[in-house]
Amino acid sequence: MSLADSLKSLNEFDVNDLDLNNAGIWPTPVKVIVALIVFGLIVGGGYWFFVKDQYAQLERVQKTEQELRKKYEEKAYQVANLDVFKAQMAEMEETFGALVRQLPSETEVPGLLEDITNTALGSGLSLQEIKLQPEQQRDFYAELPINIRVAGTYHELASFVSSVASLPRIVTLHDLTIKPTGGDGEQLDMQVVARTYRYRAGE
Repeated sequence: MSLADSLKSLNEFDVNDLDLNNAGIWPTPVKVIVALIVFGLIVGGGYWFFVKDQYAQLERVQKTEQELRKKYEEKAYQVANLDVFKAQMAEMEETFGALVRQLPSETEVPGLLEDITNTALGSGLSLQEIKLQPEQQRDFYAELPINIRVAGTYHELASFVSSVASLPRIVTLHDLTIKPTGGDGEQLDMQVVARTYRYRAGE
């Protein structure tokens, strides 16, 4: 049958004339169209029920692969730099040990108070008050606040602050207030909280 005859028979064909029991006598174009529809349904159903799940599983596997690859790269970097990390750790432990040695023990606090007193007097200041406050507990150390009040000139106060910073033990200055005491403005009154620290080993 020629193409023209097939198209003519297709035009003359009525869908209502289709009989599934006699599919063999359907015109060839109808058979082809039905076959294509059935093929499309099979392919679509196969994709929906089989291939789609495979794609979803593939995406999950690819995501897992990326996560594992990232972890591998991190661990490989750590292994490659293990010697560097060990050296840094040793350096940090040495630095920490040096800082801990600068922290006074409880028995050294009176000596530290004496050092601060001598520093104030050596700077030419008049020592009005030096008083140890209650200890404040921290994670692995304790803070020991010391209220200090001195009087003197600006340069004497600056010399005192510089000398306290140069003490062999760690001492930090906080809450510093300065106000004039005399009419000439040269004499100043300074109140400051000095904080020293004690290492709480084994407490």
